[in-house]
Amino acid sequence: MTDVNRRTLMHEMEICGVEYADSLDITSWDSDHCNKHELQELLDLIRPAEIECPGYNPYSDHGEGCLEIIADYQSRRAPRNRIPEIEHITPRYIEALDKASAAAYRNTFYNPKHIDQECANNNSTVKHFRKGSFNVLSLGDVECSMISSRLRRAPILRSETDVMILAHHGADNGFTTKPFLSHLEPSLAICSSNYDNQYDHPRDEIKELLWKQGIALMTTKTGDVVVRSIGDHTGEFLAVNLKSDSEEVSSTKRYVSKKRRLLNMNNDTLRQRYNGRRSFPR
Repeated sequence: MTDVNRRTLMHEMEICGVEYADSLDITSWDSDHCNKHELQELLDLIRPAEIECPGYNPYSDHGEGCLEIIADYQSRRAPRNRIPEIEHITPRYIEALDKASAAAYRNTFYNPKHIDQECANNNSTVKHFRKGSFNVLSLGDVECSMISSRLRRAPILRSETDVMILAHHGADNGFTTKPFLSHLEPSLAICSSNYDNQYDHPRDEIKELLWKQGIALMTTKTGDVVVRSIGDHTGEFLAVNLKSDSEEVSSTKRYVSKKRRLLNMNNDTLRQRYNGRRSFPR
């Protein structure tokens, strides 16, 4: 949270004509995903109607502090006739949902399928945002090659992923591979990293792999990344990379989403399109 991105966020909400956010999605309890020193300010700013939390128990005082802040936020909002929903994205929660093939344009979940006791990163929430005119795949901090193999076999991810938020900030750990990128074929990859970038995100090996696959890269080291629908909102979108701590533009790229043709189909046609395909929980 900075003075710049705080203003940007408020401006986006004003443009959209909303007073509060529909949902706040937290992919991991790590401090670089959910910072207890900033969470309260963020909640007061966007006042989400729903908070989706990681499906594993926090293993640090930091994560437990975030849970306490979220519980307090829910109790404080209760007297105002709008009690926020708190969902924990556990394997059991995902298993109880409908299949992605029946979900049309609804958001879908792909992880966690089980709780990894050895590596908490693999319990990150993997979510496919499908409601808009372009689709975003958020990979959290997952790093297991078996999860990577499972995701690249998902037909809907392959046919509908336009923007991909790199797993584990673009770490070279065996998750982001040539087969994975070849199957999903996103137009744009986004890496979240801070200005100092002390962990060298994304790794040079991943940057080279993206370049060879023809996938553009934007990083928050340069500044905030804003991706928005343009034109008649039926498939064209614009990605803007701002300069660090500034509202000045560093670069822009324009794209056409994979689902542009699908946006002209009704729900019945979509269900027929996915009929017979292997389905994954949403």
